[in-house]
Amino acid sequence: MTASTSKAPRSGPLQGVRVIEFAGVGPNPFCAMLLADMGAEVVTLDRVTSHGLGIKKEDRFNPTTRSRRSIAIDLKSPDGRALALRLLSQADACLESNRPGVMERLGLGPDVCWAVNPRLVYGRATGWGQEGPLSDTVGHDLNYLALSGLLSMIGPTDGAPAIPLNLLGDYAGGGLYLALGVLAAIIEARISGQGQVVDAAMLDGIGSLMTHQFGFLGSGSWAPQRGTNFLDGGAPWYNVYETADGEYVSLAPIEPKFYANFLKVVGLNSADLPDQMDRASWPAMKQRFAAIFRTRTRDEWCALFDGVEACFAPVLSVAEAVGHPHQASRGGFVEVDGVRQPAPAPRFSRTPARVHSPPPVPGSNTAEVLRDWAIPENEIAALLNSGTIN
Repeated sequence: MTASTSKAPRSGPLQGVRVIEFAGVGPNPFCAMLLADMGAEVVTLDRVTSHGLGIKKEDRFNPTTRSRRSIAIDLKSPDGRALALRLLSQADACLESNRPGVMERLGLGPDVCWAVNPRLVYGRATGWGQEGPLSDTVGHDLNYLALSGLLSMIGPTDGAPAIPLNLLGDYAGGGLYLALGVLAAIIEARISGQGQVVDAAMLDGIGSLMTHQFGFLGSGSWAPQRGTNFLDGGAPWYNVYETADGEYVSLAPIEPKFYANFLKVVGLNSADLPDQMDRASWPAMKQRFAAIFRTRTRDEWCALFDGVEACFAPVLSVAEAVGHPHQASRGGFVEVDGVRQPAPAPRFSRTPARVHSPPPVPGSNTAEVLRDWAIPENEIAALLNSGTIN
């Protein structure tokens, strides 16, 4: 699949929704990608630079900026702020990810925007939130995971906490919650006629993702030491094992019937083994399972488990995952401007989402977007001449 051009008709359940994205990193562009893939018209306000267009030679390798167009605009100038407000007056929502107070000092805070568009939903993504003792301090995904308590729960018993990329803070706790909040607020604004701020703090989102774990902790069924519980690598039947060829397989037969099927494949008799939920036996059973899995290659185990309901899957590299037959049958990956990347998710039966365009070079759509948003040609020319836009 090759992405369409930015001028092609959009598809997806969010057709007709207009979003202004103040350029940022992490959760903000990821949220904008989700909305744009689902059909929203998202316009990114990038910075004007002295280098002009094309300062990034490899924008196509930043797929979270796909499916939308870019304006380069000087938001520190009066004319730039005035132009931004004209665009915001026509938008359903905006997205920003600066520290608290930055947009207000810029003259583009919520109150100023609501004066020109009372229905505007103002999405704000930060690490710590809009208030609190840490709200103005710096941080990244790893810091938010650390303070949330989640990082302490991931990793081996005898080692340091494991770093789960930047997926849980930036994208799950930040971008996904920002998208959910913005969409919910847009629905409400269409009923009430009033916009509101969506405060999507990554710390809050991570905490929300941990809701089930807090239930385990409250019931006393989760030990505080990581690597000793049934979902964190403590259980022998919810784990990864090395195979004879140095590859790995994953095993997760939590339910007794699937566990019984697993035992049959590996040649073990349940009558000769401790109870599946006997925590005291888990360390020894992990060693036993590890020894068994080292007797065959990953592909040999895949062949033995083929068709067996045992919650088994090989641990694939990213390159292998892209080429897996199941992914291929569902079109799980698309090629955009020569770059292989995940297809839009989730999937819709009647109004399918799609990648509408490759990642834009910052500022490459300035005049085109302004025309589409009803800015007169003489004003566009004046703004270009003054350096307010490029």
